[in-house]
Amino acid sequence: MIRALVWGENVHEQKNRVVREIYPDGMHETIARGLRESGGIDARTATLQEPEHGLTKEALENTDVLLWWGHAAHGDVDDAIVDRVVQRVWQGMGFIALHSSHFAKPFKRLMGTSCALSWREAGERERLWTVNPAHPIARGLPAHFELENEEMYGEAFAVPEPLETVFISWFQGGEVFRSGMTYQRGNGRVFYFRPGHETYPTYYDANIRKVIANATQWAFNPNITDHDMTKAPNVPVEKALEPIEERGPRLHAAGEEGSR
Repeated sequence: MIRALVWGENVHEQKNRVVREIYPDGMHETIARGLRESGGIDARTATLQEPEHGLTKEALENTDVLLWWGHAAHGDVDDAIVDRVVQRVWQGMGFIALHSSHFAKPFKRLMGTSCALSWREAGERERLWTVNPAHPIARGLPAHFELENEEMYGEAFAVPEPLETVFISWFQGGEVFRSGMTYQRGNGRVFYFRPGHETYPTYYDANIRKVIANATQWAFNPNITDHDMTKAPNVPVEKALEPIEERGPRLHAAGEEGSR
């Protein structure tokens, strides 16, 4: 059973009547329900308002794949929690960034770029093309499918070149967008998936739910390590795997940490 944690900002649901009517239990719970119904995934939820944003060390240690939805309160996410999430990804936890989470702190840290894009909120039609039909995330999906109402995201999307592009979107206004992309960061698999504007019922759509469930299964790494990926140890000469002699001057004393 894959242990998924769906993190929701849970701000629009509290402040906006339209969003609250579409997602009375919150977008995070709607996404989690879709994962549970797909089978083989135990989906829990956490929100910004909980202590440590619901992302305690224990919670993350019990998470195989973290799904993230944020928009209005990216800046309210504590940097220490971001560090914790990123380190878990480096160790092997999967990370799925949904829709406006392109500007979420963990995603921007993992990408190392601005993650900027163009956008328009007009409820226009989005057609998603499955451009990598053999990819596990595309399993069971048609060659293309449509969302009648969505927010437009347009290129250029300021992210690194992905390992794989699985979906490309076309919008009624003419723009296109790389809407489903994979990355590897340390031991962790990362997937960005574009659809999911809060004023439309996108997360009830059967195809969208299938993509998210497939992506959760794809991002699962059963070999998450507890190795601290931030350490850069100074290995003493006497602990080299093969016997060697020290032959030149050194900058650092034995056991001294390197400069960062």
